[in-house]
Amino acid sequence: MNLHQVLFLILLIFLVDLSDYDVLAYNTNAGYSNASKCNIYEGRWIYDYASNPLYGTSTCPFIGLDCQKLGRPDRNYLHYRWQPSGCDIPRFDGRDFLTRFKGKKILFVGDSLSNNMWVSMSCMLHAAVPNAKYTFDYNQRRLSTFTIPEYGISVNFLKNGFLVDLVADKTRGLILKLDSISSGNQWLGADVAIFNTFHWWSHTGRAKTWDYFQTGDQIVKEMNRMEAFKIALTTWAKWIDHNIDPSKTRVFYQGVSPVHLNGSEWGKPGKTCLGETEPLKGSSNYPRHNIGEAIVRRVIGGMAKPVELLDLTAMTELRKDAHPSIYAGGGSRLNDCSHWCLPGVPDAWNQLLYTALLSH
Repeated sequence: MNLHQVLFLILLIFLVDLSDYDVLAYNTNAGYSNASKCNIYEGRWIYDYASNPLYGTSTCPFIGLDCQKLGRPDRNYLHYRWQPSGCDIPRFDGRDFLTRFKGKKILFVGDSLSNNMWVSMSCMLHAAVPNAKYTFDYNQRRLSTFTIPEYGISVNFLKNGFLVDLVADKTRGLILKLDSISSGNQWLGADVAIFNTFHWWSHTGRAKTWDYFQTGDQIVKEMNRMEAFKIALTTWAKWIDHNIDPSKTRVFYQGVSPVHLNGSEWGKPGKTCLGETEPLKGSSNYPRHNIGEAIVRRVIGGMAKPVELLDLTAMTELRKDAHPSIYAGGGSRLNDCSHWCLPGVPDAWNQLLYTALLSH
């Protein structure tokens, strides 16, 4: 073999390696093309120090659950990225999102986990065009909005922890009407709508925000919570089937976000998420049973109109390290193992939402 042949082989090997690197570097077009061929929700979390968060304290002034700012001492949780088993997915590209959805309305409807995801998306879009004018209006009782007027886009959050009606009764107090939705008109007009409900259904004691359940004319003080959740979710599904035009609105259901309050689940009885600094090892593709997730799948599977499930339960179960714990702003008396630090896991949820939107 002469010198020219040797040099040619070296160049060929270099080019092959470089093409592989391009895939790993999140080539956007290849990313969503490949993602359409695999289950993007099955995979593992990879520690990648070079994969920095798309925003931080200095680039997003409205983060909220900014665990670094609130005193969390470790930083490794910031550098895990989601890697599906059978393909690569594109890194969230805020400028591309703004261009594709120029003049559009994105709506998150649900509880504080929806809020987590809404703030995450707002931060990622703001960081993509840091010099653009924006508005951010968070309101506990009505529609919260993030807008970038230059692109005519609005990303909104509507707090509604049950999706069905919660009404005041003079004698009984607050009644959760499992078969009634009277505020659905607020959900109309969105180009993309992401719904969520689950966590509030398990609340007890002082955290419980209702007094009675009602279905039809039957009013009861207590019932099986997951049965109540199933009835309510079925009511929401019927509302979507009767009121949403799929040619105008793309509907997603934000999957059940797990909590990490029971260390027995990862071999540490008596412990919680507090002090955890690494995800669970292994893949999201393992035998599991989350009753809330099972109900969501069953209800969505029976719908007439298309609703896409952001199937985030299993992948998020691995992230025992990514909750605020005592760095949620309430001091050591509050150990939050339900919500998620920002930047963090909700950024990956939005990356998967972005991938799903690109795939169609």
